[in-house]
Amino acid sequence: MSRELFDILDNAGFGSNVHEVAAEGECRVLRLDDKSGEGFMTMYHVLDGVYLMYNDFHLRSCVSEYQNAETVLCIDHCREGRIEHENSLGGRYYMEAGDIRIDRRVHHEGRVELPLSHYHGITIGLIKDTAQASLERAMPFLPVDTQALADRFCADNSEYLLRGNEALDTLFSQLYHAPKGMLLDYFRVKIAELLIMLAAVDPAENTEQRQYIPAGQSDRVKEIHSLITGDLEKTYTVGELSELSGMPPATLRKVFRAVYGVPVYQYIKAYKMKAAAAMLISENKLLISEIAQRLGYDNSSKFSAAFRDVMGVSPQNYRNRQEKM
Repeated sequence: MSRELFDILDNAGFGSNVHEVAAEGECRVLRLDDKSGEGFMTMYHVLDGVYLMYNDFHLRSCVSEYQNAETVLCIDHCREGRIEHENSLGGRYYMEAGDIRIDRRVHHEGRVELPLSHYHGITIGLIKDTAQASLERAMPFLPVDTQALADRFCADNSEYLLRGNEALDTLFSQLYHAPKGMLLDYFRVKIAELLIMLAAVDPAENTEQRQYIPAGQSDRVKEIHSLITGDLEKTYTVGELSELSGMPPATLRKVFRAVYGVPVYQYIKAYKMKAAAAMLISENKLLISEIAQRLGYDNSSKFSAAFRDVMGVSPQNYRNRQEKM
């Protein structure tokens, strides 16, 4: 197995909470451990200085100890979930499904939050000098200068956020379903295609302005989240949550949606109905009316309507279906 790329990344330091759990050929599996859960990174050595990594995390937060390994360019695609990052000025931004981030990994060290407790995506990394040389050897026809790309997208070592690009999203969706028998060759072709497509993107015209949330507001919304998910029997109004958080209602709504991806009432309803679905199975002796009361619904009909809206079936039908299964 070629160790050059892995040695470069190891010397940079993934951190004390990341350990290799499997390795075969040009593939290496790393596990990140945290008290709130775990994450797996399946990394492929595509070319010298070029790697592709599948990221699958199921945790609420973790500490990234990763140091920049002379990375000229990293391209991240979010397939599912949400992940919080902090920029160099202390503002926080959120990647969601379909988002692409391009950076140099300069500001990657620190605390990472996953508001929905899961994140799935792909990272493609290019190591300085080594990647360009190996790309030129393997694909001399490729008209791409990786350093020039980095300078265009990551001026002053800032991150570049791109969303809503259908062509790039299609390319990444193909990478999630790469043919097993020819992975490395497939990765090389797709990475070449990705670099060509990025070379045609005008950073000034093809980015949607990403909202940066002050850290203090983000932290207060997370406290509100802990409150509303910690006592499911209690139902809060936005006015009450506004008073508890010290933020005006409009600000609370805006920041909550930025952090969790949906309006506060929609989030609470979905969270409660998923809890109800679990109770319908694990506590099958409970009446549906009793489950409704435990989730703050005095009216069983309103509870059933909310459950159907989120889960697609009535509570009774859901219970019957799960029992048959």
